[in-house]
Amino acid sequence: MVKARTSNDQPDREQLQRIVEGLSDGVILIEPDGRIVWANAAALAMHGCAGVADLGATVSEYQHRFTLRLRAGQPLPASAYPMARLCRGEAFENVIVDVCKTGQPEPDWVHRERGFALDHDGKPDCLVLIICDATEAFEAEERFESMFNANPAPALIVRLADLRYVRVNEGFLELSGWERDQIVGRSLYDFDILEHAVERDKAKARLGRGDAVPQMEAELPLPGGDSKLVLLAGHPAEMANNEPCMIFTFADLEPRRRAEMALRQSEERFATAFRFAPVPMLLTSVDGHRILNVNHAFLALTEWGHDSVVGRKPAEIELFESSATRREIEKKVAESGSFRGYEVQIKTRTGDLVTCLASAETVTINGQYCILAAFQDISDRKRTELDLIAAIEGAMQDSSWLSQKIMDRLAALRGPPPQHGAPTPPVDLTAREREVLALITKGKTDDAIADALSLKRNTVRNHVARLYAKIGAHSRAEAIIWARDRGHQLGIDPQS
Repeated sequence: MVKARTSNDQPDREQLQRIVEGLSDGVILIEPDGRIVWANAAALAMHGCAGVADLGATVSEYQHRFTLRLRAGQPLPASAYPMARLCRGEAFENVIVDVCKTGQPEPDWVHRERGFALDHDGKPDCLVLIICDATEAFEAEERFESMFNANPAPALIVRLADLRYVRVNEGFLELSGWERDQIVGRSLYDFDILEHAVERDKAKARLGRGDAVPQMEAELPLPGGDSKLVLLAGHPAEMANNEPCMIFTFADLEPRRRAEMALRQSEERFATAFRFAPVPMLLTSVDGHRILNVNHAFLALTEWGHDSVVGRKPAEIELFESSATRREIEKKVAESGSFRGYEVQIKTRTGDLVTCLASAETVTINGQYCILAAFQDISDRKRTELDLIAAIEGAMQDSSWLSQKIMDRLAALRGPPPQHGAPTPPVDLTAREREVLALITKGKTDDAIADALSLKRNTVRNHVARLYAKIGAHSRAEAIIWARDRGHQLGIDPQS
């Protein structure tokens, strides 16, 4: 008990009142019989009263004028009011209650109260109720609680004094799959969110000092023994009761890990398909066209070794027949990002030329833009075509025994007809050259043309040479094709 005495060992109420009058905490003095005899200005303000009479003359009147509730919202029984407890001889510390005038729906103040008795000769002489206005602190805590729980970012709060979890929001519960009562109250040592952190020792050292924990990856324990990859960070904070805490926030990295795994598996499958594809292929960088990789088929085609080409540019190994071809390919890729079926001559390590159809596409490998090029070896097909053309031209040297229908089909094999509607440049042929061309289209030999036109054989040859030069032909087959495509312009009917 606290004693306040005068020189004759009697309590000095006036001196006590002068001491507490200017305190920021509220003070109410109560007689042991329940009469409220005095209150300082702070106590009156905390009840919205102008004078001590507004509190009520007795503790019983105070209970009728003011309604007290616990912080959880339950009404406080009259017998549990702090004043009633003082009158029963109880001393108490840190009782927190919501206070409002009776009839008001919402509390006006939050009081943190403690009480004790001043005694004289071993008997209670004066009861003292000390009130601290905690309204702003608890309103701030409620605002924090509301924001904390509404924040979609997963978070939980650890009290630094004992490293126990005191708060957890819905975002964390959704992220982890835990229930609230499975987290709150547990110790960091029991549910260790830092156990598998990338910088665990650094994080725990900073947590122990109350310093901010920088962002780092960690494995968050899940129910059932699994874990989830997260990015966590810790931020120092104080709760309403001035308890130092650490707020941990989390970001779910599991989707990123799954995406990276899927990408890695995809790239592994691509690497396998690339390596064993039967078509020669190579990867080059977009910037500089440096060779990044080649497959087995490419090495077999060009006779190069893997280490001899990777890291070099096509120009350095003279991959193409000419620099003009290489520049044309690079131009096509730069303009459209891809091309298809471009005929090129590939040069092998020994200098041999291989005819290929080249195709290229811009792709992304390991996050890097690359050019994937494929080459189809058509050398055998080209040789077959040339042999066929040579045979056709040989047959057409003496084609008088062939029908015109067969002549047209053989000519069609020599080359495709021009596209419909495609313009054909005019060629100025003399009347004699037109006659010679007409006879050529009918399969006549030089001797037959000389007889038909009453010309010498050498003269016919000269006309044929000049004719070939004008129309760009090198053989009778090409001349026939040329005449067939332009017969309507020349007045020549190749079918006659």
